[in-house]
Amino acid sequence: MASTIISPLKALTKLRCSIFQTAYNPTSSRSGAKYLRARLRGPSMVKYYPEPDKHSVEGLNRLYPGFNLVDVDEVIRLNDVEEKKKRGKGAPKKAKTKEESRRAARKR
Repeated sequence: MASTIISPLKALTKLRCSIFQTAYNPTSSRSGAKYLRARLRGPSMVKYYPEPDKHSVEGLNRLYPGFNLVDVDEVIRLNDVEEKKKRGKGAPKKAKTKEESRRAARKR
């Protein structure tokens, strides 16, 4: 009796899939259809975050050149970099040639 019920159920499932435009998967194999049907998240995420250049002091200076706004955070950062350089804690100078690089000095 179980075998007689299975074929109408398969037919019903196939019909339901054609009506509701879903994938017919009689073997229950993994297809990824759930993720392909899901709504894309990218556009809503892009809308959530503001444009970074528009709301910065640098962006405002470009929009309104006469105001000459000062970015306090950038001034503080530059002062910190200068202080570190005076103490010898700054970034090393970039090597202009291959011989000046530390990597070339180590290989010798």
